[in-house]
Amino acid sequence: MIQLIGKSRYWLFAAGALVLLFLMWYFSSLVTYIIISVILSLMGRPLVRMITNIRIGKIKFNQTISAFITLIIIWLLVFGTFRFLIPLLASEFAELSTINPDAVFAVIDEPLVRFMKTIGNESVDSAQTLFADLFQRSVKEHLGMEQVSNFVGIIAGALGELLLAFFAVSFITFFFLKEENMFRDGVMVLVPSGYEERTDRIMHSIHLLLRRYFIGLLAEVLLVGFMVTIGLTIVGLGFRHAVVIGVFCGLFNIIPYLGPWMGAAVGLLIGIAVNVHADFSSHTLPLLGLMVIVFAAVQVIDNILFQPLIYSNSVKAHPLEIFLVIMAAGGFAGILGMILAIPVYTILRVVAKEFFDNMKLVQKITQSL
Repeated sequence: MIQLIGKSRYWLFAAGALVLLFLMWYFSSLVTYIIISVILSLMGRPLVRMITNIRIGKIKFNQTISAFITLIIIWLLVFGTFRFLIPLLASEFAELSTINPDAVFAVIDEPLVRFMKTIGNESVDSAQTLFADLFQRSVKEHLGMEQVSNFVGIIAGALGELLLAFFAVSFITFFFLKEENMFRDGVMVLVPSGYEERTDRIMHSIHLLLRRYFIGLLAEVLLVGFMVTIGLTIVGLGFRHAVVIGVFCGLFNIIPYLGPWMGAAVGLLIGIAVNVHADFSSHTLPLLGLMVIVFAAVQVIDNILFQPLIYSNSVKAHPLEIFLVIMAAGGFAGILGMILAIPVYTILRVVAKEFFDNMKLVQKITQSL
């Protein structure tokens, strides 16, 4: 009888978990707003505490005012960043849109064919036979005016949703900042009786680990973008182009391992496009070589300094362990899986430490927590 009751509890728990997953899928937009708000509140919490401790004479800021000031600072930083970047990006895209893709491929054609023949592929007569069908045609299609018009239409149609998202995220984030335990209390309501203490420890550990991770990730994006921008400006690319490439490199760097290669590829294509009318041998090729050196130097600094602090120390996991998790997540869910791999793995490790600590594997992967 006792065994039947125990089994029925597990079945009820599993059924409840399935219902919860269904509700999260059905209300995915709301869940997305909550997740974004949780991330913003994790990064803004130290600022709230700092403002709360400020005293100006007899005046002391309470939690409500501190949360409101922190929310304003967060959005000012976001809007200030966009205010600086959008004109640069718009100008860059306007300039790139005037460049004929055929001229870019013509610049690449001769040196690429020469390289292919050097490595023994004598059958190649034109670079177009190498990647025109796979890349050139795709670029032309995606850069066509019809596609640009459709894209503008999509952006215009989504404006209402963006405003709604901005209001929802701001509203939820404010209360998460004001009441530090609000999200925790909301989760505790869903926890069965008898598991409150373990769940409280889990929430506390996840809060500390993910806050360090997201703050470190934001710092990494900014530092990589800054270093790429400064490096490309020094080698003579031009500040406006360097900023655009730095933005791409910083954002792509969120994708572990593959992101830096993607950012460097975009940067080199922009470098070729903006110098399409210059002599390739005497100007463009040396510039591309210097750009490669900049990308490689930034990547070395990132791998040696930034990533160990973010991917290893912040979530307290071995670098090889992190690598295997990211590769597995990438094979399962692609780019999105690679981006979410570390936060999800961190949560799973904390949960496993509390509920499955008798397993040797769990003991091994959670010994640093």
